[in-house]
Amino acid sequence: MTKRFPVVAILPFIVPASPAAAQPVDEWAVESVSAGPLHIEAPPFVDPVPFINSGPPSLSQPVKAMIEEAIRRDDSETVAAVVRMALATNPYDADEIRGMQRAYLDRRARALAQRTQAETDRIRNSGVLELWKGQVEFGAFRSTGNTSNFGFTGGLRLNRQGINWQHAILFNVDYQRDRGNVTRDQLGASYQPRYTLNEGFFTYGRIQYERDEIQGFENRYSFSGGLGYRLIDRPTMHLSLEAGPAMRRTNYVDELAETTWSALTSLDFDWKINDTMKLTQSASSYIGSDNNTFTSRTGLEAGMARGVKVKLSYSIEHETAPPIGSLKTDTISRFSLVYGF
Repeated sequence: MTKRFPVVAILPFIVPASPAAAQPVDEWAVESVSAGPLHIEAPPFVDPVPFINSGPPSLSQPVKAMIEEAIRRDDSETVAAVVRMALATNPYDADEIRGMQRAYLDRRARALAQRTQAETDRIRNSGVLELWKGQVEFGAFRSTGNTSNFGFTGGLRLNRQGINWQHAILFNVDYQRDRGNVTRDQLGASYQPRYTLNEGFFTYGRIQYERDEIQGFENRYSFSGGLGYRLIDRPTMHLSLEAGPAMRRTNYVDELAETTWSALTSLDFDWKINDTMKLTQSASSYIGSDNNTFTSRTGLEAGMARGVKVKLSYSIEHETAPPIGSLKTDTISRFSLVYGF
C-alpha cells in the first residue's frame, strides 16, 4: 500500500508598508500556492527480511544410510572404503562422516578390550588340565640310511597357551617289523615350557628322550635351557630361535654310556599359506666336543575336513661321530593323517 505524506508549503510574503514599494503579484503564482497542501509520492516501505535460526548443513540421508550399512556389517575394511568414497563426494560433510567412523572404531575397540579381558580372566582362572589343545598323527614312513624300509608312524602333540607360560609335549614313534625281526624301532618324547619376558624374548627349558637301537643307542636323555626370541609373530607366520647350554646322557648299545656337554640351537617356523594349507619347519643342533647332532623336519599340511588334515613330512638326522658300524645320516619320509582337537 502506498503511503502519502502531506507537506504544507507556507510561503511568506513580505509586503512593505509603503505603497510605493509594493510589487505586482503574479496571479498564476498566487493561485498555485493557494491550491492547498502538497502530496509527495514515496517508494513503498519494505519490512526487514526475517532471520531464521537453523543448524549447520547435515549429511544427506542416502550417504548416511550407506555408511550405517557398512558399520552394521562390522567390517573395518568395508567401513574405511565407504568413508573414503563419502569424503570424496561430500567434502562439506567431512566432520559428520569422520564422526560416524570414529564412533564405530571406538565401539569396536571397547568390544575388543572386553573380549580380551574376559579371555585373560578365563585363562588365569583355569586349572592345570584345562586349555590343552593337540593333534594325533598316524600313517606310514619310508626310511633311508641305517635302514631302508617301510613302516608305520604315529605321533601326539599337546600345547597349552597361558598368559605368559606356554607348554609343549611331543611324542612320536616309528616302527617296522620284517620277517619276525624289528628293523625300525625309534621312539622320541620331549617336554618344553616357555616363559614370555616381553613381546620378543622368552626363556625356555627342554627335556628330551630318544631311543634308536638301529642307530646305535638304547637311550639318550637331553636337558637344556636358555633364551629364545620371536623374530616373526603374526597370525599367519611364526618364526622363533632358541639357544642355550645342554647336557646329554647316552646309553650306547655296544659302548659305554657317556655324559657330554654341548650347545643347543633350534629353529621353529610355521607359515599358514591359506585357510587349508600350512608349511612347518623345525631344526635343531647339538654342538659338542666329541659328537654333533643335526636334525631337520619339513612338513606340509592340507586340510581335508573339519579337524582332519593330510600331512607330508621329510626328516633328516645327522651324527658327526655315530657309534661304530652306524651311518652318519638317516632320512625319513612320512605320509600321515592328522586329527586336531
